[in-house]
Amino acid sequence: MTPQNVSAIEMGGRTGFTCVRHSLCVLNTFMWIVGCSMLGAGIWLRLAYGGYASLLHQYSVISADSLCLAAGIITFVLAFCGCCGAWFQSRCMLITYFILVVLVFTLQLVAGTLAFAFRGEVSATLIKELQDGIRRSFNETSDNAVAITWNHLQSQFHCCGVEGPNDWFKIAAWPQEDWVPHACCYSKFTSDQDCGRTNEPDHWYQVGCYVQVKMWFIERLHVVGVIGMVLAFVQLFGMIASLLLFCTLGYKRRSHTYKSYHSDT
Repeated sequence: MTPQNVSAIEMGGRTGFTCVRHSLCVLNTFMWIVGCSMLGAGIWLRLAYGGYASLLHQYSVISADSLCLAAGIITFVLAFCGCCGAWFQSRCMLITYFILVVLVFTLQLVAGTLAFAFRGEVSATLIKELQDGIRRSFNETSDNAVAITWNHLQSQFHCCGVEGPNDWFKIAAWPQEDWVPHACCYSKFTSDQDCGRTNEPDHWYQVGCYVQVKMWFIERLHVVGVIGMVLAFVQLFGMIASLLLFCTLGYKRRSHTYKSYHSDT
């Protein structure tokens, strides 16, 4: 093999290594920004609303602010390891990034599989917990997170309760009354501030919010699918790229004649 051919091969290897390395850096920089945004959103929800969207009485850990905080921290750590590992050519950080991405991908796959396999039980448990949250935690004070969330949900989706208006009857906020929140009223009756307390069901939405939200997601299932495919591609690319860089760096350290060993590549 001529020196020109050897040089061309080395240049091609160096170009491929640099391309993968820079691509991983750019991807993880973007993911780092996303992680910081999610972390900021979680902190804002926690401070501003004190547990906004804690609709499940026994599972407050999966409230909106907690989920944002958890997702933000995980994304931040993953992106930090991936970006720094690729930029500084650190085998330790690259293999850490690879292992963490594999773990996250596996957990997502297992959680999705279990949720699909036991969707009936999950649905029944979710309905029961939402109803318990209404009965125990709802009150009409201005700073009640459950009330803020349910009022917003019912106004936006034109629904009432989890499965219907009966979910609001004789709750802890009005233990002797068959009332509903004002947000359950049809728009033409909202001018009456006592609409929810008139015991006139014809003035209230009759469809439960669980069905309405479920239909909303089904109608946008293609969007959910696209987002899932994008996340899967990002994770798979991260795994493959980090493993390629890890192996290439190992080879470069064993073969000092390989020119892309220098830090400027």
